[in-house]
Amino acid sequence: MDPTTDNAGRSGDPSTARASLEALRAEIAKAVVGQDPAVTGLVVALLCRGHVLLEGVPGVAKTLLVRALASALELDTKRVQFTPDLMPSDVTGSLVYDTRTAQFSFQPGPVFTNLLLADEINRTPPKTQSSLLEAMEERQVTVDGTPRPLPEPFLVAATQNPVEYEGTYPLPEAQLDRFLLKLTIPLPSRQDEIDVLTRHASGFNPRDLRAAGVRPVAGPADLEAARAAVATTAVSPEITAYVVDICRATRESPSLTLGVSPRGATALLATSRAWAWLTGRDYVIPDDVKALALPTLRHRVQLRPEAEMEGVTADSVINAILAHVPVPR
Repeated sequence: MDPTTDNAGRSGDPSTARASLEALRAEIAKAVVGQDPAVTGLVVALLCRGHVLLEGVPGVAKTLLVRALASALELDTKRVQFTPDLMPSDVTGSLVYDTRTAQFSFQPGPVFTNLLLADEINRTPPKTQSSLLEAMEERQVTVDGTPRPLPEPFLVAATQNPVEYEGTYPLPEAQLDRFLLKLTIPLPSRQDEIDVLTRHASGFNPRDLRAAGVRPVAGPADLEAARAAVATTAVSPEITAYVVDICRATRESPSLTLGVSPRGATALLATSRAWAWLTGRDYVIPDDVKALALPTLRHRVQLRPEAEMEGVTADSVINAILAHVPVPR
């Protein structure tokens, strides 16, 4: 590892932390082609102590993206394939009887990590889906009445396939609302796909990130320094009112049966502050709110069936609201 990078990963200085987090894009690009918005969204979620829902068809590097992010941040990561027969204890852990001591001991599940990849989360029944709720909200797991704290930082990156619904269990609104962001992972452009195939033809192995050159460029100390800096990012009363007006407009939209809750408004304010800080400002402007409105709000609204039949989408409704809500000057 380069010495300056090593120092940057452990300095805890806000300006150095920003530079280190900006370097993540270039580092992850060594393994993942053309997914800068998703990388930025994951970093914003880490800065806000939130969680991310990744939606995309199979084969667009969702798993590779999370693994590359963990490697570039020196964080531990685990992957759970969610299936219909997965039990809550398979995620959280369970008590195991030790014949040597004649006592039960706790065996931690894969949720005890920094970045948990919940692959195809909508393929497991609601009981197992709900096992993540306490972990996501309280950052702890309670087994046999004993709460056990999760590592810090902790982020759940859950994936789901938007085109295949047979044998799936759609996430309830209460759980969707626990995800800070919903990021869509699109199919690559023609040139990006050519770059992917060229890399594979040259011997790229997605299971060996070290061979691909992915190295730690930031660490937990950078995240802590960045979070402290984000918390001091100024928000004017006008920006606060702008966020509220956008969220209230979703509750009045004729295309929606469910608008954004106050929790969603709080999330939009938090992600806007994180984005403002990442772009080098210590104050939030309306463009920050607009930039994060879609990923922060698209999963917190519910379309009316008749609007859905007419081809209306959550994104189109939110974009229309952004176009009509007065922007503060």
